[in-house]
Amino acid sequence: MRRSDVVKKGPKGAPARALFYGMGYGKEEIERPLIGIVNSQNEIVPGHKHLDEIAVEAKKGVTMNGGTPLEFPAIGICDGIAMGHEGMRYPLASRELICDSIESMAMAHGLDGLVLITNCDKITPAMLMAAARLNIPSVVVSGGPMKAGKLKGEKLDFSNCIERVGAYKNGKIDEQELEAVAEKTCPGCGSCAGLFTANSMNCLTEALGMGLSYNGTAMAHSGERLRLAREAGKQVMNCLESDLKPLDVLTLSAFKNAIAVDMAMAGSSNTVLHLPAIANEAGISLELDLFDEISGDTPYLTKLSPSGEHHMEDFHEAGGIPSLMNELIKGDLLDENAKTITGKTIGENVKDKEIEDENVIKPIDSPHRPTGGLAILKGNLAPEGAVVKESAVAEEMLRHKGPAKVFDSEEEAIEAIFDGKIKEKDVVVIRYEGPKGGPGMKEMLSPTSAIAGMGLDKDVALLTDGRFSGATRGAAIGHISPEAMEEGEIGLLRDGDIIEIDIPERKLNVELSEEELKKRREEFEKPPLKVNKGYLARYARLVKSASTGAVLE
Repeated sequence: MRRSDVVKKGPKGAPARALFYGMGYGKEEIERPLIGIVNSQNEIVPGHKHLDEIAVEAKKGVTMNGGTPLEFPAIGICDGIAMGHEGMRYPLASRELICDSIESMAMAHGLDGLVLITNCDKITPAMLMAAARLNIPSVVVSGGPMKAGKLKGEKLDFSNCIERVGAYKNGKIDEQELEAVAEKTCPGCGSCAGLFTANSMNCLTEALGMGLSYNGTAMAHSGERLRLAREAGKQVMNCLESDLKPLDVLTLSAFKNAIAVDMAMAGSSNTVLHLPAIANEAGISLELDLFDEISGDTPYLTKLSPSGEHHMEDFHEAGGIPSLMNELIKGDLLDENAKTITGKTIGENVKDKEIEDENVIKPIDSPHRPTGGLAILKGNLAPEGAVVKESAVAEEMLRHKGPAKVFDSEEEAIEAIFDGKIKEKDVVVIRYEGPKGGPGMKEMLSPTSAIAGMGLDKDVALLTDGRFSGATRGAAIGHISPEAMEEGEIGLLRDGDIIEIDIPERKLNVELSEEELKKRREEFEKPPLKVNKGYLARYARLVKSASTGAVLE
């Protein structure tokens, strides 16, 4: 018996059948398995504008294998457009909205399975969370990355454009050059061309076993991407036939595989928020220490923007995630027996997928370096942990000591950076931007890009209880937990306090005695919430620490 039979079968299902007849469905279509096509298409996000093309092909695949596709929408926010203003409070919080709305639609209508069509930052983890929560046959398929832009022979992506704003403010380029970069940065639709959060999560969907091979790298608007979408539709029907469900795939081994791939490619630091949140829905606890443990064992194999010069098109042509995973299997760094929604194991899916370009993907025995791209730091300033994209930090900034310049909001920090108030050796501290304090844990791409654009990325560090874009580079340490709003130590800092950062040793400390910290804790006064009505107010009351993945209570 299928889940949808409860809705549509027998005399009591006559009213539901009447509604389907009213929409033009025939008796045969109603009798088939009902498959939800969750389409996050909209005309605001470049990664999502073209997703109707993906939905058309996914529906063809479902129909070809005997199902009836039923399309419904999911929201999607563009982090780039939301960046640098109050709108950035919403993207992370929207992850929970998307997951809840998919649950609502699938449960209310008794759907038998789902094809989840995604592309950008919070949408992909939200859909994976929904798949785990519902545990009905599900396949995730993305819309694919855009190609890099090009101007005067220079390859461009979104990180280049936002860093040019800092260069403009510093007088290094004029407004005409800035606009030329803006016009050329995004040559078409698709997720932004570097290994930012969107592409990181779409690649990790493959590593988790919840997407087909090349889900993370096949280009938007390509025939390959359309075929992939059609195969996703066919595959969900195969999963239904074999009763293969997300929780059969989303095991601890799958998450360990995903973390290893994440470290090997130096994905976005936001993955350290999203993988624990997905695991939480699967009933699995992913501790931050596990990320650091796996990072210590995993070689760094591919330098993609913002850590290097290559982009997603280069990664795809070099062999993509299957080739990367095959290299990790050679080093005995993955569980090749982990199941996937293809019905095959990870090992079977990537067998014989060799590297096509060793300039882009390094062999396991000659990596860029022997350890992974992300690091978890702890110390008296981050007792529960903090995250840094180590691969994107200049060598001279891996160890740094300097005076704190403390700001209680992102906006205050950006103003100070552009006004020239930040000097060499300074440690910019942005607090009250965590999950509760933001609320919503705003991305700090604007201040980090301002620092980089003004040529200070090898001299200045930035700490925050907020988070960073996947496009961030430099000594940018985020997710500091507990956050200031939860009376974490970052809330006790004052201008001039000496901060010591030691990324190789995984340490983040302030040079204050325990007696002084205790005194400051006693004097600490928590400010009121920045938002007191609407969804964000509810979110702020329920959200937990970044160290948990910022899940809701």
